Amino acid sequence: MKLKVCGLSNPIEVETCININVSFCGFILNYPKSHRHISYERAVNLLNISKKKIQNVGVLVNPSLSELEKFSKLDLDYFQLYGQYDNNSLTNIKKKFQKKIITTIQVKHKSDVDLYKMVEDQSDIILWDSTGYEKSLGWSHNWIKNVKIKGEKMIAGNITKDKLTDLSKLADIVDVSGALETNKVKDINKIKEFATHIKKINNEN
Repeated sequence: MKLKVCGLSNPIEVETCININVSFCGFILNYPKSHRHISYERAVNLLNISKKKIQNVGVLVNPSLSELEKFSKLDLDYFQLYGQYDNNSLTNIKKKFQKKIITTIQVKHKSDVDLYKMVEDQSDIILWDSTGYEKSLGWSHNWIKNVKIKGEKMIAGNITKDKLTDLSKLADIVDVSGALETNKVKDINKIKEFATHIKKINNEN
């Protein structure tokens, strides 16, 4: 199981993720309602930190064409997209902006899980998340237990350390933010503890 730490906003957070070999670093680029949102200039600075093998992810909520154009100039490996997409629209985005795509399925009801079928062919990773955006709302992660897709499965939404053993049987990647914060600020010790716990689970499996 891989770890994506989302909502990074300071150099020490990015450097910590690099040093402990987190798989993905996520940056909130166009959603100012989130306390994790960062400016374009700050994103440039954070992405200039040597990333080694880390994959950089730009999180975009209903981005306009001009926003996709703007953020495509950043050193991002992935666009993580929230919004209404299908395989055709994703094909156009990938072709135009040369980024890999994490397509987000927001889950409130069990039937929402199957929306992945509309985007599976052109998604490098499919993320099942809550409907809460900046709020870490929960949903029944077991709903994706029997889902088989071509790419990797990622899950988000109120993920805590005590759930990781069960989640390792459901998904390839966990996307975590709120559980790694203290008073809405990323907590370096919590990031390290979370990553250590995932490594321990991976070694046991």
